[in-house]
Amino acid sequence: MIFPDEYKYVGVTHISPDDAHDEPIYFLSRYIIVEQSTDIGKECSIYRVEHTGEDLLRKATKVELIAYGEQVIKYDEPLNLKDKRLLIEKAAELCEHGVNTVIFTGLDRHVTFVHDPDPSEIIDIEIVDVVPPEPSWLSLVIRKLEASGIFGDLCIRFKENTKDLRQFEGDKTVFPCSSSGLKGKCLDSDIVTEDGSLLVGCEISRKLFESRFPGLKYDFINICPFRSDIYTPQGTFITRCCLSERSGLATINGIKGAVVHWGASEFQVALTIRELVQNIKKEKGEGQ
Repeated sequence: MIFPDEYKYVGVTHISPDDAHDEPIYFLSRYIIVEQSTDIGKECSIYRVEHTGEDLLRKATKVELIAYGEQVIKYDEPLNLKDKRLLIEKAAELCEHGVNTVIFTGLDRHVTFVHDPDPSEIIDIEIVDVVPPEPSWLSLVIRKLEASGIFGDLCIRFKENTKDLRQFEGDKTVFPCSSSGLKGKCLDSDIVTEDGSLLVGCEISRKLFESRFPGLKYDFINICPFRSDIYTPQGTFITRCCLSERSGLATINGIKGAVVHWGASEFQVALTIRELVQNIKKEKGEGQ
């Protein structure tokens, strides 16, 4: 797959490199899109170029044809050229019947292209959390950040892996916090006086229950992502934990991911995701 790192490295011209060896090349240009009129309309060819010199305009030393003619199509609608995942997915949809390259125009009218799109370059990250509230807090924060474009350069795709705690609602069930709106008792607002409760929470919840209601017999379902009885990550993940010391890169059941504190800010969530992706790419040998 060829996907220029920055759209400013792509130049557009009407002059073919084959016909204009003396034409100077802008120093940032690494690829040239040549648009030419034919009997059936406009046709695009894409070249990789190397040049020499120290001026803003430089002499081309090597020109390599990448794609031409019916191999190349242009996507009509302007897109956010910084969203690498979006462009790869769109190109993969359009590359069929001999097409291997798609040219995209940005909202600022700059252009880039994707040649031989490879969707496997996209990193899938699971959002591991519980509901209600719905959507989960972590999903809500990440989707807002994603919509802002802050992850556009990372080439990542999120999917939810959430568990619904409403399945445990009941008169004898005890949840950690009343703000969840779950039907049952809550550690922060109710008193438990009899044996036989079902506590749905983490180890902190368990300690609180035993401190508040010593001697009572109860059953326990652990929902801590590190020791959960009801769910586990299926792939690279981000989740949250009430213990701040667990924040950062983590491994759960042999699967690598990252953890943020329950009180993390949007900024901290974004930083953690970037650290996770950088670590994945480093392990793949792609650098930082």
